[in-house]
Amino acid sequence: MDILIKNIRIIDPAQNIDKISDVYISNTKIILVDKKINKKPPMVIDGTDYWMFPGLTDLHCHLREPGREDEETLLSGSRAAAKGGFTRICCQPNTEPPVDNKIAVRYIYDRASLCPVEILPYGAITAGRKGLSLAPMGEMISAGAIGFSDDGNCVMDSLVFRRALEYSRIFEKVVISHSEDTNLSKSGVMNEGFISTKLGVQGIPAETENIMVYRDIQLAKLTKAKLHLAHLSTEESVKIVREAKKTIKNLSCEVTVHHLVLTEEALINYRTNAKVNPPLRKQADIEALIEGLKDGTIDAIVTDHAPHSSEEKDDGLENAPFGMLGFETALPMVFSLTKYGLKPVQLLEKLIVNPNKIIGYPVPEIKEGMEADFVIYDPSKEWLYKKKDILSKSKNSPFIGWKLKGKVLWTFCKGKIVYECR
Repeated sequence: MDILIKNIRIIDPAQNIDKISDVYISNTKIILVDKKINKKPPMVIDGTDYWMFPGLTDLHCHLREPGREDEETLLSGSRAAAKGGFTRICCQPNTEPPVDNKIAVRYIYDRASLCPVEILPYGAITAGRKGLSLAPMGEMISAGAIGFSDDGNCVMDSLVFRRALEYSRIFEKVVISHSEDTNLSKSGVMNEGFISTKLGVQGIPAETENIMVYRDIQLAKLTKAKLHLAHLSTEESVKIVREAKKTIKNLSCEVTVHHLVLTEEALINYRTNAKVNPPLRKQADIEALIEGLKDGTIDAIVTDHAPHSSEEKDDGLENAPFGMLGFETALPMVFSLTKYGLKPVQLLEKLIVNPNKIIGYPVPEIKEGMEADFVIYDPSKEWLYKKKDILSKSKNSPFIGWKLKGKVLWTFCKGKIVYECR
């Protein structure tokens, strides 16, 4: 179908474009981008007061398949992603069994071919994600793994992690670190401080992350491999990375949406849907993370979409698993950060340009000749996030009941409409 989108604000961080224009799509391609296009196709979208930007890429999500299809499947997760404006999502290998071999990698691709958005799998760093010996990295690369991660588990053995970084250089693939000193965080539930003491639960100190961030950076410096630090959450981690980036060019990092908008206070009243790892921290940590986004210390914003069943999440704060949903609420939360002085184009760079550079994939752009891969967004639309409207199979979000501002109206992926707000 030919589609004409009229009078829409195009925000394209790859081209540093922010302008009002018309866009014409034909046969899955963007044919024309001009101030005024005089065509009459079967479908015309009035884009007045709407934004248009390339499809988002999520560097960090959990889709639970294989093994926990009761919590999420590749199909249900990708539908939720499309609703949130994501057209490319990178799934972590902490499934049951884990994605630690070429057969598992190919399984993800085979199942992903039926999904509305592009799904790219990471392979595990170590066999079984146990941290003891390297998984067959070469064969996973040949099957299509985009990088390596033991996310959810830290590779505590420094020699094993060094070998993983050295081996990854052969393939020029990124290694993702879950930086957590598990000897220090053991049995922890939330950020260590006054609130954890008040609630009577074991805390997780910021040093748990800071120590391992420093170690991982030192090993990246030693091996000259591509290191990506997952879900930074502390003020000190940002300082460490900022200093390291002055001399190390093979280093990147990310922050989750929820670590930018929620503090440890979200766990008051034992709210298990706000239990995540690393834990929600303090307002001072949020302010440091914001500064990291502003000055380029932090490269990417991710969802860390982590579905869990209601039965597990209702098992009390100490027993409930870590993680919350992220796809469907990401954009309203991210654009709320403009109150800190961040511009929409800066925020979109962290959701589109940098994530693709980190994994070595082409960056989608809105220009003539490119495949139609974009989002149409109403920045002023106010809506209530309701449990019944969640497309994910799980419902573990602390944002249920929140009134949000900004909504995805259409998501196009590879020339097809994969989500339409009704």
